[in-house]
Amino acid sequence: MFKLKKCLVVLLVIIFGAISLIGCGNQKQENNQSETKQVSNNKEEKPKQENKSLLVYCGAALRKPMDELGNKFQQKYGVEIKYTYGACQQNLSQIQVSKKGDVYIPGSLNYYEVVKEKKLSDYKKDVAYHVPVIAVPKENPKNIKQLEDLGKEGVKVILGNESTAVGKISKKVLGKNKLYDKVKKNVVVTTATANEIVVDLKMKKGDASVIWEENAFNAKDIKAIQIPKAKSAISTIPACVLNSSQDKELSKKFVDFVVSSEGKDIFKKYGLKTIE
Repeated sequence: MFKLKKCLVVLLVIIFGAISLIGCGNQKQENNQSETKQVSNNKEEKPKQENKSLLVYCGAALRKPMDELGNKFQQKYGVEIKYTYGACQQNLSQIQVSKKGDVYIPGSLNYYEVVKEKKLSDYKKDVAYHVPVIAVPKENPKNIKQLEDLGKEGVKVILGNESTAVGKISKKVLGKNKLYDKVKKNVVVTTATANEIVVDLKMKKGDASVIWEENAFNAKDIKAIQIPKAKSAISTIPACVLNSSQDKELSKKFVDFVVSSEGKDIFKKYGLKTIE
């Protein structure tokens, strides 16, 4: 009888132990499933757009800040930004002919007005200002101090041509001050971009020019002379999503990133005044 009771006790211990082990196993499995689900959810919170890219047409004067912005966007979202830099009018013509591309960032609202009129875009945000300045070689051999000096005899002037935002603004500023015809006689070189003006000034091809403040800010051998506000004209830089974009939501995300506080900090770093 005693042996029978003892066997029953041992049997009960084995049964309860087995039940306990099954319970622990189930609990461990539930925990593993919970952890797996949590990891999966975390991945969803930071989506990466693998193998995706955006084609962005951009004014050449903005190359430095836009290159940095493109790298930051790719690091953050896994999307490569492919730029086509050039004169604003040249980019606009390419957009119209190719009917391809995702974002257009020209140096002036004038170009966006054309884009809007031709129904090439319906999403736009303003980013920063292009402020024109007089630019001279650091030595300033002709002692240029003001706009009027660009019309003096013997001064060689370099200007952007009218396919560029800087060329248009130069003509506007000089015309506003009744100096355009006088200065035009002194023009020895016209260029397709503001960056080319900087190169030509460094090579001493001219004595003075009108370029964007940030181009002078980022050039070692160039000195900027401010133009009084009453005599100047300022351009607004827009960023717009093209209707030709194959992924408008992603294109909007890029434009929104450009005008974000992080994007504006990069513009400021390169000497631009942002729109707050």
